[in-house]
Amino acid sequence: MAGWSVNEGRAVALPRRDVDTDQIIPARFMSASRADGYGQYLFADLREGDDGFPLDRHRGASVLIAGANFGCGSSREAAVYALVDAGIRAVIAPSFADIFAGNAVNNGLLPAALPDAEALMDELGANAAEARIDLETATLTIAGQSHEFRLPDVWRHKLTNGWDDIDLTRAHLDEIAAFREARHANAPWVWAEQDDEQATAG
Repeated sequence: MAGWSVNEGRAVALPRRDVDTDQIIPARFMSASRADGYGQYLFADLREGDDGFPLDRHRGASVLIAGANFGCGSSREAAVYALVDAGIRAVIAPSFADIFAGNAVNNGLLPAALPDAEALMDELGANAAEARIDLETATLTIAGQSHEFRLPDVWRHKLTNGWDDIDLTRAHLDEIAAFREARHANAPWVWAEQDDEQATAG
């Protein structure tokens, strides 16, 4: 997964609170192959018969501004896949469901918690605006105004490097190996049973 540090694109508003993962991608689409992409299923039920849906009206938008508690409901990671596959790089909202936020960061999607996100959503209305997100400074610039959001260092590290939890752990393999070696030297009795098993297996 490619990392990113700056995103420049268009922002659109989804004027809803408590957007749950079944609204983001209905369960009936989750049997589809991920290789084919989930973007076509994003907000499928909300878009039916609605020519004015914001992501249809402003195609190519990469920033979505929504109401509080975005990503609530089930823990399905496919909800994040659908957003990412549709070209969304960041969702701006006052708050997010914890599991959704974790899944988002692990897949290169920024869940930026911004207290005044709903005011921004109201200002945008049915329009789109140019937006710039800088992960280094944790700022969103939209319609000429800058807004700071909280971005934990580990999230910034994952997003800029394109890492998930496994990649983050692998980045510390040398330290893990050094600890293992030191532990083995300082407390060999901890390893005795394992060493015996390995010797027997050999």
